[in-house]
Amino acid sequence: MASRNRSRGVAGGTAGERPGDGSREARGGLPAVREAAPVEYPSDQAGCASDDASLIRFHDLAGRPRGTGFVADHHGTVLTSHEAVDGLSRLVLSTAGDRRRVVAAADVTPLPALGLALVRTGGLGVDPLPLTPRDRVEAGTYVRIAAGGWREARVLGTTDVTYAATDRFHLVGDALELAVGTAGRDALRLGGGAAGGPVLDAATGAVLGVLGTALSSGHSDVGFALPLRRAATGPLAGLLAENAATVPAYGADLNLAGVLALTATSVREGRPAAGPRTPEPVERAGTAREFAAFAASRAHVLGLVGAPGSGRTTELAALAARRAGGPEPAPTLWLRGADLHGDDMSVADAVRRTLAGAARVVGASDPSRPARLG
Repeated sequence: MASRNRSRGVAGGTAGERPGDGSREARGGLPAVREAAPVEYPSDQAGCASDDASLIRFHDLAGRPRGTGFVADHHGTVLTSHEAVDGLSRLVLSTAGDRRRVVAAADVTPLPALGLALVRTGGLGVDPLPLTPRDRVEAGTYVRIAAGGWREARVLGTTDVTYAATDRFHLVGDALELAVGTAGRDALRLGGGAAGGPVLDAATGAVLGVLGTALSSGHSDVGFALPLRRAATGPLAGLLAENAATVPAYGADLNLAGVLALTATSVREGRPAAGPRTPEPVERAGTAREFAAFAASRAHVLGLVGAPGSGRTTELAALAARRAGGPEPAPTLWLRGADLHGDDMSVADAVRRTLAGAARVVGASDPSRPARLG
């Protein structure tokens, strides 16, 4: 089927095209993306060491490869393409650490209309990847994909594609078009082994889409990835919400979990250290009423004042703990008097400084995250 939405992307070359052979570059378009060899990342390179460890490989019971996937929540739910599980009553899942698990069809939630599938697992010992909260991915975004090795690609735009399942065809809108080198395109062909792999934003490490090899449109010289729609319903919507609340992402993909991680740094610095003789706090009715009124209002800033030793820090620590531990965790940024500068135009200036410091702390605490959180 011919793509109706080619104009949604920015004109750009695809890999392997050369001037003089009918390429976009030869026709006066933007320079083509050149072939990139598989990238081997040393174990001490931040943000790259865990790439292979994040992949879950799918095989049938005879050992034939079906594709890959990745864990998307702390319950062990694996997100993959529908083609990786299509038509199988049982699957063998394995990790880079050689952990294996056999799952039955009852453990699979097929979403053929989206080209995706969710697989319930446990005991794989693989950390989840953050999923992008963005509504759209800009053309020109650089990504990394596992297609015959980890390699760089570029988003050309979005288009409608046809997913060929075993029982019928499904039209999937807004699939990502990827400019990939020749070797990468070979891996993205049907049966090439790349189906179900994550498309990772090169800057943030968040998953922007899921690779598909049984996808087609009018453009045979590009790769395709299935979108993670923010307007999704049902099981996918639940997975996206769970991921956003529990798997931190930063920069352009900043999500609730990322905000909670950043603000928790300020709370840890402000909370007093508990000792063996620290008395249990006594609730103060007036303070409790004011806190409840703040929580029910649309206000964003709460100020608590009082004489030194009057218990302000204890009260704020309890409030922050309640907000973070509730059924719907809410971020709390803790500012002290010393965080406010005389030339600040508003509290927002202190907020920016505090969050910038928190980003440095969070980034340094986990070398697998991007060097700059943004």
